[in-house]
Amino acid sequence: MSTASPTADSEKPAAKRIEFDDPHGSLDNLQEAEVTRVRTLTGGWRWALIVATAATILLCINQQFSLRFFIGYTQLNTEYFYLLIALMLPFTFLIFPGSESSPLDRIPWYDVLFFVVTSGAAVVLMRSVRKAAEAGWEFGGAPMPVIVAGLVMWFVLMEALRRTGGWSLLLSVLPFTVYPLFADARWLGPFRGTESTLEQATSYHVLSGESLLGIPIQAFADTVIGFLVFGTALMMTGAGKFFINLAFALCGTFRGGAAKVCIFASGLLGMMSGSIISNVLTAGTMTIPVMKKSGFRASYSAAIEACASTGAVLAPPVMGATAFVIAQFLNVSYADVAIAAIIPAALYYIGLFVQVDSYAARHGLAGIPRSELPRVWDTIKDGWYYIFVIALLIVMLLYFKRESHAPFYATALLLVLNQLFSRETRWTFSTINKFLEVNGRTFVELVGILAGCGLLIGAFSMTGVVSSLANDLLRIAGDNAFLLLGMCAFTSLVLGLGLTTTACYIFLAILVAPALEKLGLNKMAVHMFIFYWGMLSSITPPVAIASFAAAGIAGSPAMKTGWESMWVGSIIYFIPFFFVLNPALVLQGDSPYFEGLGLMALAAFGTLFICGGIQGYQAFVGDLRRAGAMEWPIRVLLVIGGFVIATPGGGIMPISQFQVTSLGLAILVPTVVIARLLMRGQPLAAGQLRVR
Repeated sequence: MSTASPTADSEKPAAKRIEFDDPHGSLDNLQEAEVTRVRTLTGGWRWALIVATAATILLCINQQFSLRFFIGYTQLNTEYFYLLIALMLPFTFLIFPGSESSPLDRIPWYDVLFFVVTSGAAVVLMRSVRKAAEAGWEFGGAPMPVIVAGLVMWFVLMEALRRTGGWSLLLSVLPFTVYPLFADARWLGPFRGTESTLEQATSYHVLSGESLLGIPIQAFADTVIGFLVFGTALMMTGAGKFFINLAFALCGTFRGGAAKVCIFASGLLGMMSGSIISNVLTAGTMTIPVMKKSGFRASYSAAIEACASTGAVLAPPVMGATAFVIAQFLNVSYADVAIAAIIPAALYYIGLFVQVDSYAARHGLAGIPRSELPRVWDTIKDGWYYIFVIALLIVMLLYFKRESHAPFYATALLLVLNQLFSRETRWTFSTINKFLEVNGRTFVELVGILAGCGLLIGAFSMTGVVSSLANDLLRIAGDNAFLLLGMCAFTSLVLGLGLTTTACYIFLAILVAPALEKLGLNKMAVHMFIFYWGMLSSITPPVAIASFAAAGIAGSPAMKTGWESMWVGSIIYFIPFFFVLNPALVLQGDSPYFEGLGLMALAAFGTLFICGGIQGYQAFVGDLRRAGAMEWPIRVLLVIGGFVIATPGGGIMPISQFQVTSLGLAILVPTVVIARLLMRGQPLAAGQLRVR
């Protein structure tokens, strides 16, 4: 953090203004790896990655805009997918070391061998996939060289999964990829399905459009590449500095202003990056020290940042990679998914904002003096073109419905405006190389995870077990939607502890979503529910990666920060149930906008009381410690009443919205009246003024 020099004042010297440098200046924080040990390529390998990334982006542009780079040759989608795999997957073994003892300053011979073997297998399969489509090889009959290349690809994909996502991801996916080989075994029970030979399973996995070349890789090839390019370009043109200074200018003076700035800044950055870890490592380095200086405990500061950054994958217009996979699963446009996420994302950040406000009020944490904050107009004047570019992206997504084209147009406009109006972040040849390198590292990781997880989908598609499993789940739950939702939430949270958000979503979208849909629940709401719960694993111990990353910045104990994150974010664990109960909250239904906004207002109103009860300070009432022995009964009633108010009625609920709201008010109104009467004229006792 840097401070501007004091400005002169007619009466007295002005306080130093808080002004942040670009948090993405080094760009090291844009790496998305779930593991912490990664190599930075140098020399010829670095240039190879840069060239491969440039080729990947150009191939994507050629495919999306139908530019016909290949004269006299029309490329099949499957050939295009394999080209991307051939360009990116081999680098997994160069960037991600094979073990803790593997060197980071050089590339061992066995990783080079992996690189060569993976490239060879991908090229063989790419050259075979057109013939496979004509001859139906994915169902058997493929020649032996193709089978051998397929087996090699199967093996290297599992190793790529291990390196990018860790042993937990590999051990979760590998048994299911080989499951078709023994799918008819009696001991499998409800998982029993159609069995395949090794040759049949290999052919289906690597040649069909349902497995390796299925939904995850299709999402990556069609839309993810463009949005990653846009997000990286945005950060490399100084948007991080703009968003953080804007957050300080708008929210810094509020009660507990430093924490509210953290929520607002992380939300803004997350809307553009769609990444949890890079959000923590960029925004957190700026906001956590200011929060600590303002009086927040180190662990609480880290918890706020972790929760705020976790919402990044949920916040449109640029959500996490999982959102693109959702669009492919549901066969809808990405814009539809982004629209559906607007209210859940808003409720997520409203919940955090109110939680922090109640905490700050209870502990007497003031805002930052206006004299120390950046000026709103100066901040906007310096970065107006970011707002213009984001507006273009949103218009192209929502009005023109050009989701595959929108990020490329927005990136082009951004770079032109940046070159014209910014001296500090104007790009040079070395900037372009760094831009390609950063994108390449992200592409490599995502291809390693998405391609490997694609085999999970292929295994269940091959065996035909999904429909029967849905019936078995319904039978276990007794057709009780609430029980099945609870089972799904618990399973998603547990799986999310060991899997990436995308892998967790894919797993449950195959196994659990069909059962929930058979109960008549809205498809979009069901998939958002699964996605949301998988996302929450980032702040839930014992593997709370966002919390642990923030703890490292704050200098607080990792596990304590994880539990603190759950407490800070406790309200956000309720929100997924709200939009499953009434899909208007994901803007689905007959009159989704009017009904959705009404339900959002009720949910926000209920959240005000839930957070008041959790933190012990109720807005318009005061510090509940002044209620004496009645403090905890009042807090419990506030949480219950707020939760009832926020819960949508109708649908699968046995009572109407009017009845639900009336019940909530019947709990809250007497509770608030009693609290005000008890607290009238009662000061805080000396023992209640505890240290923060």
